[in-house]
Amino acid sequence: MKFFKRLVLLLILASLGWLGFFLLRDLTPPTIAVAPNGGPQSPRRPLKITLNDQGLGLRSVQVTLVQGAKQTDLLVRSYPEGTTSIEETIDLSAAQPAEGAARVVVKAVDWGRFRFGQGNSAETTVDFELDSKPPQINILTRHHNFNQGGSGLVAYTLSEAVDKTGVQVGDLFFPGYRQPSGDYLALIAFPWDMKSADFVPRVVATDLAGNERVTGIYYHTNPRTFPRDRINITDSFLQNKIVPTFQDTFPETTLPLELFLRVNRELRSRNLATLRQIGSRSAESPLWQGAMLRQPKAAAPGSFAQPRTYTYQGKVIDHQTHLGYDFASVARAPVLAAAAGRVIYAEELGIYGNCVVLDHGIGLQTLYGHLSQIDVKVGDSVSRGQQIARTGASGLAGGDHLHFDVLASGVQVNPIEWLDDSWVKNNITAKLVAATR
Repeated sequence: MKFFKRLVLLLILASLGWLGFFLLRDLTPPTIAVAPNGGPQSPRRPLKITLNDQGLGLRSVQVTLVQGAKQTDLLVRSYPEGTTSIEETIDLSAAQPAEGAARVVVKAVDWGRFRFGQGNSAETTVDFELDSKPPQINILTRHHNFNQGGSGLVAYTLSEAVDKTGVQVGDLFFPGYRQPSGDYLALIAFPWDMKSADFVPRVVATDLAGNERVTGIYYHTNPRTFPRDRINITDSFLQNKIVPTFQDTFPETTLPLELFLRVNRELRSRNLATLRQIGSRSAESPLWQGAMLRQPKAAAPGSFAQPRTYTYQGKVIDHQTHLGYDFASVARAPVLAAAAGRVIYAEELGIYGNCVVLDHGIGLQTLYGHLSQIDVKVGDSVSRGQQIARTGASGLAGGDHLHFDVLASGVQVNPIEWLDDSWVKNNITAKLVAATR
């Protein structure tokens, strides 16, 4: 009899334990995240709502738009048990909301058994200021002449504060920099490998609410051809230069010729990507004035956008393009800053060897490569003509010289333009004066 009573008591306790587990095993409500999380909002910019419940999963969600006394359901949706995470995209424009203040209320319920199976619930409210009007763009610079491989400056004004603005050229984006006057400056490139028909610059502005305006500019393009060069790769160059300099970069590549090709292709591509990243770090206002300084008493054995054919033992092995200007004089010649600016890079950079990059503001930068000695450090301010380094043969250099690049937001452009007083005066300085008045 005692055994029977104990068995019944044990069954009752087990049932109560199971019932407690069934009812109480999920007491945590869902989590809700809304992006953007308030502030200015265009009805055309979707809302992203992320729901998570790591218990029994999400049961339902309701998203409501509230403007004054008007309430509109934007989303009512149910989910099968076990749905632990979901992202919903909300189209505000479908509700045809009015401009001005609006509130979005998100309520989520899970499959929890507590509260007689009603589940755990969570609610989030986010306040927005609805704005459907894109910013106005007024182009200040009326004439733009672009040489293929060259650069130019666009100045413009905007009617309101923006989240992002600049000039789009194909897949390339050149940011606009706001000046103390309130005007914007965008230094852009006409890429050396882009056809004139494909070069269609467009000024873009996206306001804080997400409204976007795109407008064109008046411009003229001048196609260019670039002189070709042929470089013979010797066994001596492979053994005495490539292997000792780059073996650690590609340790798994043991054949000298294969190592050269990986350096000339893969490492070159990586270095160009690094320059694009460096190009995004530029001062808001110009740090320089006038034309750039040419390195004194130096010949120019290599020119910009020069297609190079590489041969080995009489056979063509590679094609690359030289995207800078070479200056050569005597070994370890002083390297002078082409313009006033700030040092933003001063160390080894792959094919460029020991390298210095100066930022001159509004996206304009200069690179000095193949150095034997660096005399500056990151953060230093330098003046035009100041010695910053000495020439050398580091990196992928066959002899002592300076490799000199001019870049617009990380895109190489023709240095010859920037060394020309007349070109700088007509295409840059006059526009700077107009926009920084």
